[in-house]
Amino acid sequence: MAFVIEETREIAAPAEVVWEVISDLSRYGEWNPFVSKCESTLQPGDAIDMTVHLMKKPQQQREWITEYREGRGFSYRMKPVPAGALSSARWHDIAPLDEQRCRYVSHFELRGWLMPLVRSLLGRRLRAGFDGMTAGVAKRAEALWQQRQESR
Repeated sequence: MAFVIEETREIAAPAEVVWEVISDLSRYGEWNPFVSKCESTLQPGDAIDMTVHLMKKPQQQREWITEYREGRGFSYRMKPVPAGALSSARWHDIAPLDEQRCRYVSHFELRGWLMPLVRSLLGRRLRAGFDGMTAGVAKRAEALWQQRQESR
């Protein structure tokens, strides 16, 4: 059994613009209400270090890149807690719909015997955080695309 938060959103911007937004980790603080700081090479096996706004005080979170697909997405997961207590998986996926639109999927899941406790304590906050991040991706990508269209 897993606790899953997944949102699929059609974004009025090309896939490459959405990719630019999610892969430019140094700019997360400009548009992302959930993860205000993020650093990684995005290479599989390397760490992804984040400042996450889940509680009143921002917390540091280190996870590990598991997959990188240039222009399409990347995924990462926490180091599993021993004895199968808790594990997570997170991914971003971008699929072009046409030259000016794409589909963005934000996926997060928790598994393990501690998952029900974490879900009851943090489920609402996690959902709000990931929803805010997904909305931020769309807003940022659409604004960048609009600016580029107007400057032509």
